[in-house]
Amino acid sequence: MKISLINGPKTVMSNPTSKHNYFAWPTVARLKNGRLAVVASGFRIQHVCPFGKTVLSFSEDEGESYTLPAPVIDTPLDDRDGGILPFGKSGVIVTSFNNKLDFQRRVAEHSGYKDYRLAYLDAVDREEEARYLGASFRVSFDNGVTFGALYKSPVTSPHGPVQRQNGDIVWVGRTFSPKDAMMAEDCICAYLLHPENGEMEYIGRIDDVVIEGEKQLSCEPYAFEREDGVLLCHIRVQSPRGCKERFTTYQAISEDGGRTWSKPEPLLSVFGGAPSHIMRHSSGVLVAVYGFRGAPYGAKPFGIKAMFSRDNGKTWDTEYDIYKNEGTEDIGYPSTVELSDGSLLTVFYAKEQEGCPAVIMQQKWRIEE
Repeated sequence: MKISLINGPKTVMSNPTSKHNYFAWPTVARLKNGRLAVVASGFRIQHVCPFGKTVLSFSEDEGESYTLPAPVIDTPLDDRDGGILPFGKSGVIVTSFNNKLDFQRRVAEHSGYKDYRLAYLDAVDREEEARYLGASFRVSFDNGVTFGALYKSPVTSPHGPVQRQNGDIVWVGRTFSPKDAMMAEDCICAYLLHPENGEMEYIGRIDDVVIEGEKQLSCEPYAFEREDGVLLCHIRVQSPRGCKERFTTYQAISEDGGRTWSKPEPLLSVFGGAPSHIMRHSSGVLVAVYGFRGAPYGAKPFGIKAMFSRDNGKTWDTEYDIYKNEGTEDIGYPSTVELSDGSLLTVFYAKEQEGCPAVIMQQKWRIEE
């Protein structure tokens, strides 16, 4: 397998005239009306800050230009990780999650614009925190023009749920914890999402990843349905002590719609990268893209990589570079759509140089046989 890049990377979302110029954790999708849509967390100051909003931009010309990002989920808390799923005839689900006030205050004490951020956090009361804290989503039935009420989800994932061929919407995510640290009972679970009323129905759980008797941190999964109805799930796995010991991707498989799952197995090396997003190219090849933050973690260069499977995810051909830079390890969360000419468009976030704000970028490329 070979790939070829089409021109260079391009900025999709930024806000360069303001201090609120940090955008991250995007997802791209093709809506049912043919438009491309990108969601992300935007108008932030940095990686953790109270100003994050989950925003949405559209493209009418296959990613050549985009509308300005507009908020879809904007709670008083730190709205992060924009996921998107087109479903049905004209439906769109946008997903996000946020952080506790106390956690944001601790980060603000040791970061830039400290007084500015603390003043905002002081204006958010505990009642508002209780009302909005958690993983959340909103539903549109008109291709993202208008959205309904804010719903809560028991799980969170960067790219959101998937719609199966039978119409079911399955969301595989990590159980949301209001605490900062990994809880002993956290896990990766699958739910059915009912968009007409926002209800979530538990259907199954993926086993923990245990290495040398120690439970690892499993998070940021993404599920994808093969043509035969089998679900593949890619999971970010790292040491409970941090990414510097492990930062990689595992795969689990479900043959019954997410109710039972195979034992997660590693796809990449210890520092191979994560999280992953999976799609099917019109050629039949499965394409998964993932962020790479150095091997060992933090060692330059950083980038966005792709892996390919010709056997429905049984084996993967890994380590293809889509984008590389020498900035910082604050990079990743790619996702991909196929364009009308068969080429691919991958959206991700990156800091091009150390000290620059993170922005949403895209790279167009082709698979070459």
